[in-house]
Amino acid sequence: MNLKAIKRLLLFFSFCLGLGLYGQSNFVKNAAVNIGLHKGFLLPEYQFINYLSQDNTHSFDLSYVKESSGKNSWEQAYNYPSLGFSFFYSTLGNDEVLGREFAFTPFFRINLLHLPKFSLYNQTALGVSYVTERFDLVSNFKNVAVGSHFNIHFDFRLGMKIQLLEQAQLLTGISFNHFSNANTSEPNLGLNYINYFVGLEIPFNKREEKIQIELPPHEKMIENELIYSVGGKHSRSLSSKYYFTSSLSFEKRKSFWRALHLGIGADLFYDASIEDQLEEIGESYKSYYQFQTGIHISQSIVYNRFSITLQEGIYLGLTEKIEQHIMYNRGIIKYWVTEDFSVRFTMKSHLHILDYPEIGIGIKL
Repeated sequence: MNLKAIKRLLLFFSFCLGLGLYGQSNFVKNAAVNIGLHKGFLLPEYQFINYLSQDNTHSFDLSYVKESSGKNSWEQAYNYPSLGFSFFYSTLGNDEVLGREFAFTPFFRINLLHLPKFSLYNQTALGVSYVTERFDLVSNFKNVAVGSHFNIHFDFRLGMKIQLLEQAQLLTGISFNHFSNANTSEPNLGLNYINYFVGLEIPFNKREEKIQIELPPHEKMIENELIYSVGGKHSRSLSSKYYFTSSLSFEKRKSFWRALHLGIGADLFYDASIEDQLEEIGESYKSYYQFQTGIHISQSIVYNRFSITLQEGIYLGLTEKIEQHIMYNRGIIKYWVTEDFSVRFTMKSHLHILDYPEIGIGIKL
C-alpha cells in the first residue's frame, strides 16, 4: 500500500469522525480509535494455495469502537460489549494473481475477561470487500479462488487489551479472515488467512464509570417460528446463469439461558439449478429433485433483538442429488422487527463449501 493510498484512507476516516463530532457528542462518548498492523499467511485449504502463495499477508486496519456502559441488562450480561466498524487493507501473498483486498467491516466485541487494566476479548466482524484481482479465463486463469471483485469478508479475532498509559491501550492477538462472494459468481472457493496483530486503541475522552445493577432472573421460554427465505446461486461450472433458490422452515427454540437459545426444526429447500447440473454430468432428472427436505438443530447467540445462529442439518426424504451431501449447514443473522416478526440473512453451505445466500422473514406462531 503506497503512502498516497494511506493518506487518502486516513483523510476519509478523519472526515467520518469529524461528521460524528459535529453531529453529536454521543459519537465520542466511551469511544476510541484503533490502529492495527497484521502479519500472517494464507491457509492451504486447497492444494493450489500452496503454489499461489509467494509471501506472507500484510494487513492494516483503522477502526472506530464504542464501548457500552451497562445501561441495560443485555450490556451487563455480555460484560460491557463494544460495537464498531473497521477499514481493513491486506495483501494476499501474490499481487499478480490474487491481488489485494480492501474491506469495510462492522464488528461486535465481547469481553471474555474484563479487569481494570486487562481484557481478553473476542471480536466478530462481517462486511464487504473489494479484491483487485479476480479470475479471468484469458488474463488471470490461475486465480481459481476468487470469481468477483466484490466479496463478503468475515473476521474472527481473539485478542488481549492491556492498559499502557491513561489514554492508550495495547491490543494484540490472532485473527482468522475469510472472503468469498457467497456463490454469486464462479469460481467461489474464496481465501482464508490467519494473522497475528498488534495495535493501539486511543480513547477520544475519559470513559464513563460502568453501571452495575442486579439482573432480573431469566425466564426459560419456548417459541415457534415459521420462516420463508429466497435467494439465488450460480452452478459450479463457471456458468453465467443465475438460479432461483428458496426455503421454508419451521423451528422450535427454548431459551435455556439469557444469551444462548437451542432449537430443533425442519426444512424444505428449492434449488432451480438441479436440472441443468444433472444434465451437465449426464445424470437423469426428475422434477422433484429440485426439492430437498431435512431436519436440523440450532444454537443461537442472542443479544436483545439480534441473534447469530448456527444450524447443522441432515437431509431426510428428498436428498441432495448433485454431490450426494448428507449434511447441510446454515449461518443466520436475525433481527426481530417486532415481537412476532423477524428479518434475516442466511448462508447455506455444506461444511466449508458455500452454496447460496438468502434473505427471509419469520413469523412467531
